[in-house]
Amino acid sequence: MTVTNAKWTIDEYHQMIDAGILRDRQVELLKGEIVEMSPEGEPHAYCSDEAGEYLANLLGDMAKIRQAKPITLPNDSEPEPDIAIVQRLGREYREHHPYPENIFWLIEYANTSLEKDLEIKSKIYAQAGIPEYWVVNLKKLHLIVFREPLDGEYGTKFTLTSGTIQPLAFPDMIVEVEQIINS
Repeated sequence: MTVTNAKWTIDEYHQMIDAGILRDRQVELLKGEIVEMSPEGEPHAYCSDEAGEYLANLLGDMAKIRQAKPITLPNDSEPEPDIAIVQRLGREYREHHPYPENIFWLIEYANTSLEKDLEIKSKIYAQAGIPEYWVVNLKKLHLIVFREPLDGEYGTKFTLTSGTIQPLAFPDMIVEVEQIINS
């Protein structure tokens, strides 16, 4: 007997949310599958909150920081990255979550979800054309940077533990790695 998982579209997922079916569940839609999200421990909550505040101060009016809010991707995915750096579209976000063309880069903080963030989400984000994706490994306190999406994978991947990085979308901006990983 072959087992086939039921796949859901973004519209069907939104209907379930509107109907209250997923009310008490921490889930996200990844490639048509509803996936449980790991609970956020103290280091995760602290680090992502501090980094979001740091980036908001650095970026000012150039971009909006959305923390733990959905983004809508064309591959039947609606993940909730820890930090999404997006265009400032104001009230337009009342009508839709940010689409790939609205996203400058994404950041995930990973403790128990490291494999999902490095393997599954990196491919989902690359397929959607997200130009840059950062993963903070909370166990080792390092930043893994993915860039240059091509054919559903990122062409460039490197790891930083200190120093600075310049986001692709804002090449004149210098981000202190320690402020992102909160070491």
